[in-house]
Amino acid sequence: MGTQSCVPVKNEWDIVNARQLGRKMAKDLGFGSVDQARITTAISELARNIYLYADYGTICIETYEDYGKQGLKIIASDTGPGIKDLRKAMQDGYTTSGGLGAGLPGVKRLMDDFSIDTKVGEGTEITAIKWLR
Repeated sequence: MGTQSCVPVKNEWDIVNARQLGRKMAKDLGFGSVDQARITTAISELARNIYLYADYGTICIETYEDYGKQGLKIIASDTGPGIKDLRKAMQDGYTTSGGLGAGLPGVKRLMDDFSIDTKVGEGTEITAIKWLR
């Protein structure tokens, strides 16, 4: 584990703060502008989900190394209602908020590694990693 920074997510400004932190950390690590945009878009989607569905959570971003590969790991965790139907939530175009529906499938496509741990009534933790090429 490298450097880690966390942003609490309670309002829309926190989404902006999480995006800015992610972009700065991605740039500092050496990601190009296209990957920086992918990372900030993923962070934006994850933070927005916390804001819309969980009332409170955190976005933690850390520089990460595994077997000599460097990357950026994003951990979005909340104590919200959890995801009742994970399979449905991972379908393209699925949305319960009336949003664009890029949501979780979009985050999975934008990042290299993606996992979800969710328990109904307890919360959700989503981990996504983008590797530096």
